[in-house]
Formats: sequence, structure tokens, C-alpha cells
Amino acid sequence: MKKLKLSALVLIALFTVQFLAGCGSSKTDITTDDPETAFSIAKKKYDKRDYVEAIDDFSFIKIRFPGTDISDKVQFYLASSYFYQKEYILAAYEFESFLKNFPLSPLNPEGKYMLGNTYYELSPKSSLDQQFTLEAMNQFLSYIETYPQDKNVPDAERKIKELRNKLAYKNYFTAELYMKTDNYKAASLYFQAVYDEYIDSDWADDAMVGQAEAFINGKRYEDAKKVLDKFNKLFPNSNLKTKASRLENRIKELQAGK
Repeated sequence: MKKLKLSALVLIALFTVQFLAGCGSSKTDITTDDPETAFSIAKKKYDKRDYVEAIDDFSFIKIRFPGTDISDKVQFYLASSYFYQKEYILAAYEFESFLKNFPLSPLNPEGKYMLGNTYYELSPKSSLDQQFTLEAMNQFLSYIETYPQDKNVPDAERKIKELRNKLAYKNYFTAELYMKTDNYKAASLYFQAVYDEYIDSDWADDAMVGQAEAFINGKRYEDAKKVLDKFNKLFPNSNLKTKASRLENRIKELQAGK
């Protein structure tokens, strides 16, 4: 799977984790020498949604009791604590560490699903760079492929569709901007990218009609007719049928010299 390149923000977050761990700056009140008891104390704080203290405890346990039977659970709940504290960069780092270091843990399905959720939460509005959106989709797809029967697959599928719609809209919005500047060639390319890459999105039919209009404005009438034919075949129930019919009539009038 293609890994997301770490931004400066990610690097700073990772440095913070390593720095705090190295300095032993945890504020934990755990004093027991028994790892199971220590985990139980931290887990109670997690269950009470006291995620700040849970992060302190799980971070301490991770360093104090390495290589024990609870290590996978500690890593998982540390990542989850960061997630629910909305520290998504740190959550992603900890979930990735969990999946790498504990490939046989029974918590792996949940861990892969939650890793997708961290990037989903980092996915910005459509006008911004969509690197996190693409990574969220990749992680959800990997999760579904690995655990197709897991309980969270329907939610992952729903989120993939939502993310694909966001990417489709980004291209569609760019095409509309080019239409406003009369750059019909560029507009047609972005409209086509919408339905070539995201035919299952909510914007695919809009993009086909938009491209037809761009072709007409650019006097590419035969290309406009072809894309409208394709639109009629793929989207017979689209609410854009009336607009498509008007464009077809406009082509006939223009070709007839009216």
C-alpha cells in the first residue's frame, strides 16, 4: 500500500511522542509492578472517557512493561485514546505502530478500521489538498479486503463513498471555475476526470452534462453529442434529463446554422 508522506505537522507530532517518552514526563499515578493491574487502572480511565489521563497511563505502561501479554492492548488503547481526544496525527502514528508490531493481535480488525478513521477525520474540505482523503480510502479498502466479514465493514464502505464524492466534487468544482473563465478545454478535462474516476459518485451525471456544455461552447458539437448519448445510457433516471435534452436541441440548432 502506498504510504502517506509525512508532512511537517506529522513529524512534529512524532517528535513530541518520542520526546515525552524519552523524558519520562508522564503524569501517571500508577505505582504497581503488575502489568495487568496497571492496564486495568488505565482502562478504567479510558472507559470513563478520561482520555488525557488514559494517555498518560498507557504511555507509562508501554515503557514500563514492554513485551508483556498486555502490550498489544496497551498500544491499541493508547492509539484509541489519542483518537477520542481528537489528536488524530498521534492516533495515526500509534495505530500504525500497533499494526506493525502486533500483526497477530485479536484487536487488528478494529485497529485497521480505526486507522482509516483517523485519516477520515483528517480529511479536509474539498478545496484543500486531499492527501489525507486518499490515505483514508486506502486504509479503509485495505481493512475491507483483509477483514471482509468484520462488523465495521458497512461503515467503512459508507465512508469510502463519502470520500469519493468529495474527490469527485473537487474536480467538478475546478471544472466549473474553468467554465466561468471560458476555458472550455480545461473544463472538459476536469469534467471527464469526474466520471472517469468516480462514475459511482453523486457528481458523475452532473459532470457529463457539464462536459457536454463545455464542448458546445467550444464548438465541439460531435463530442457533445457523444457525451450526451453516454449520459442518457448511464443515467436514464437523472434529474438532469431535461437539461440534457435542451443541450441536444441546442446542438441541432447550432449545426443547422440557426
